[in-house]
Amino acid sequence: MSRDVPIHSWPGSYYINSEKRWENGTLSLTRTMVRFVSNHSKESLTSFRLSRIMQIKMESSSFIFSTLTVLEEGNVKHWFGSLKPNRVVVYNVLEHFWRERLLSPSSEARGAESQPSKGRELINLVAGAQRRLEDTGSVLSHQGEQFDSMMQGLEKIDSDLGVADKLLSELESPPWWPFGKLPWKVQQEAKAEDAARAAAAASAAKGSGRNKVISSIPAVVSKGGDSDLKPGCLLVLVSSLEARDTNCQLLHRFERNEIDEIRVHSPYELTVRQRFIGKPDICYRFLSAKMSEAMAVLEMQYKKKVEFTSEYMSFRATPVSSPCDREGTSWNEGLMQKCQETELPLEVPAGELSQLQVHVLQPSVSQAEAKELKQMLMQLKNLALEAETELERQDDVLDDLTSSTDRATMNVEKHTCRMKRLL
Repeated sequence: MSRDVPIHSWPGSYYINSEKRWENGTLSLTRTMVRFVSNHSKESLTSFRLSRIMQIKMESSSFIFSTLTVLEEGNVKHWFGSLKPNRVVVYNVLEHFWRERLLSPSSEARGAESQPSKGRELINLVAGAQRRLEDTGSVLSHQGEQFDSMMQGLEKIDSDLGVADKLLSELESPPWWPFGKLPWKVQQEAKAEDAARAAAAASAAKGSGRNKVISSIPAVVSKGGDSDLKPGCLLVLVSSLEARDTNCQLLHRFERNEIDEIRVHSPYELTVRQRFIGKPDICYRFLSAKMSEAMAVLEMQYKKKVEFTSEYMSFRATPVSSPCDREGTSWNEGLMQKCQETELPLEVPAGELSQLQVHVLQPSVSQAEAKELKQMLMQLKNLALEAETELERQDDVLDDLTSSTDRATMNVEKHTCRMKRLL
């Protein structure tokens, strides 16, 4: 079953309290469970659900050995030692998935499922809106190319006017001055160039502030290997990806055109790589319980760069959950709770209860439809932000076109007057 595929595993040892000894084995984390399997007997020495964990701490055994302890409901304490690469990494990963599960209780999911809606109609509406937005983006892109071509033409005109200005300055210089332009004219032109350069820098700063955040998820971040996994977050922007620590300090920024590979190891883990020639690659690894939120955008933004591994396929082999595999309540308890929420009568004639059960247990939007809708809405958000960014860029280009045209017109008139004076 895909639920038994570990998200991450670490070699270590487990303290068997009944026998007062340590047993070597492997500590593994799955979607809902923490399990320790012995290397010698290949049997599970302990396993418990993430939802039953009350506390995770780093402690010391016999005041010397560094250990990781997990307190389970019922005041049951589990001791794990000799964890590799180190206990801090294991603590960061376990604490992340435990915290995210606490922040998204199953009761909210059941409440969302019980809300009546028409899933397929919503998906069709969102798909139509997405197609319209994609067409609009294509038109905007073509319009932007035309603006860029106009800017190139104006730059060429400006360059030609600069050559004309230099030639006119040499013609206007008195015969006794053999050094080209007069000193006061050189100073005036230098001031004008500095002002233009400052305006260009201000425009660039304005453009850099338009990097919109599409998705931000908490994650455990590592640069390369497994030995330095630390809590942080992954930010998906319109034009880049950012890795940040818990204090929101930037660890690294991958520009969109610099990313060479996004390798997806599981629904919870991926690596982003930027390759170089003659120096080491830059590779960051992200592990998150909410990775699916970012993947909905990454699969659209980086279609040709996303690569799914065989490990990811093993996770996708079977559904994540089933009605009889929920935590905290059995199938019958879930049925009774839904019946109470819909205010079923206390006495129902025989033969009618099954119909009410079927009505309650058939939501208008299935989990698969809800997931598909969520991904499509994330893609719509990405398209809308990209369209907004392109519109803002074109607004700036239009302002530059207007100012460049006015400046070229003034220069042409000025050069015409100078040429008339020379005649």
